[in-house]
Amino acid sequence: QMTLVESGGGLVQAGGSLRLTCAASGRTFGSYAMGWFRQAPGKERAFVASVNWNGGSKYYADSVKGRFTISRDNAKNTVYLQMNSLKPEDTAIYYCAADRFGSRSQSALAYDYWGQGTQVTVSS
Repeated sequence: QMTLVESGGGLVQAGGSLRLTCAASGRTFGSYAMGWFRQAPGKERAFVASVNWNGGSKYYADSVKGRFTISRDNAKNTVYLQMNSLKPEDTAIYYCAADRFGSRSQSALAYDYWGQGTQVTVSS
């Protein structure tokens, strides 16, 4: 029903910026809530941000508020994560996910489709 592919990860210095892109293929992208999660080495997968179907409602983890911005372009079947003021603790594999029920949930269990992830490494 839907395929998600992340891109834009890489190596960046602390304090720098990076924009992640998630390209979706599917017939009903515009009706899904979308989320970003991350998983650091030895850690559980953690919520980062989510956005509802039209971009009008967003949630952020406390650890990224004021630094990260989630957005979407339904005409392009794409969701973005703009990451500013990056810290070494932001280092993780970042995953995008789609929730067909539009909950914008902070729980990974709510999401129906997942990308393969893109690595973000922030150096000191």
